[in-house]
Amino acid sequence: MWAILYREFRYLLNNKWDLCLVTLAPLLIIILFSSMFYTGKAEHLPIAIIDQDHGELSQNITTYLSHNTAVSIYLVTDNPTEVEKLINQTKIWGYVYIPSGAEQRLVKAQDAQISIAYNQSYFSIGNTISSAMLLSTVEAIANFAKNAHLQNKIPYVDLETANIKISPLFNPNLSYEFYLEPFMIPAILHLLLCCCVAFAVGQELKYHTTNEWVGHRSAFKALIAKNLTYILIFCFWTWLWMFWLIVIRGWFVAGQLWLILLGQFLLFTAYALISSTVVLATKNLSKTFGFIAVYGGSSLSFAGVTLPLNNAPIFTQFWANIIPFTPYAKLQTEQWVVGSPLYISLIPLGILLIYCVFYLAISTFLLHKHLIRSKSL
Repeated sequence: MWAILYREFRYLLNNKWDLCLVTLAPLLIIILFSSMFYTGKAEHLPIAIIDQDHGELSQNITTYLSHNTAVSIYLVTDNPTEVEKLINQTKIWGYVYIPSGAEQRLVKAQDAQISIAYNQSYFSIGNTISSAMLLSTVEAIANFAKNAHLQNKIPYVDLETANIKISPLFNPNLSYEFYLEPFMIPAILHLLLCCCVAFAVGQELKYHTTNEWVGHRSAFKALIAKNLTYILIFCFWTWLWMFWLIVIRGWFVAGQLWLILLGQFLLFTAYALISSTVVLATKNLSKTFGFIAVYGGSSLSFAGVTLPLNNAPIFTQFWANIIPFTPYAKLQTEQWVVGSPLYISLIPLGILLIYCVFYLAISTFLLHKHLIRSKSL
């Protein structure tokens, strides 16, 4: 096995394009996405206020919105047509509409008819500004009712308005860096790993060098050593990125770090063996890369990370349950963010181990079958 590992590393050192695929490509991916999510979340998103009331309530709402760092007031006007034009040009992402007589209706305990509209076609931006506009508007109305209206009507009564505390769990800053980046880096690196392994095994088949690769050793050991070369390389890059995120950026691990590292090793092992299995079964790199693009490329979407699986079609749930990234995403969330007890995360860890054993058995069988056929020829 050491001889095969040495042979593979020597091959990488002698082939600059293959070497770039396991060095520069992962480094650029880590730099790109770390830079993209470095600021945490989008802030100062432009919105507008349609103020047709021009009262104290309107001023209160404008003040509260201006103090919210998630949004930035791009325009205050009483012309809805002008605001509609801006939102169609995506110069603003939403608006608060305060109709004429809103303040009078509010103090008479009637519907103030204040409305909020936002662009939900950009899902994350839509959620951010909708929450910010709703929260600021409600706080402004409560402040106006207590300190302006009720205090003037009943000046000697210290009347407290109802308060509801909302606490986001595990990611209180709503940071995209802590939400998306821990999933996107392993998702992209495992896809790159699949391509590297498929190409490495495919080259052996194409140039009929499997006897040099396996030699007198068993197909089982040879296959493990071949895949282990790339598994270790991509584990190194993943762990280097985790050092950046945890030590440098300060996103602490709530659970067991060693369990996450073991899960990543099993994740890369499973996908490496899947790639070996497909290329040994098809003996065609084009078909293998096509399979990898569909099977590995859909991991992040079907793992329940960005798109929920609740009430999803049967095919979607089926696909989610046949990719190793789904149990890994669950394991990572439980240990990195939630801090779940060890016994809870043993289930997804066990599923990852089953994937590894299953595809190791199949790929070993296919390699052994190929070697027998090669000797007979």
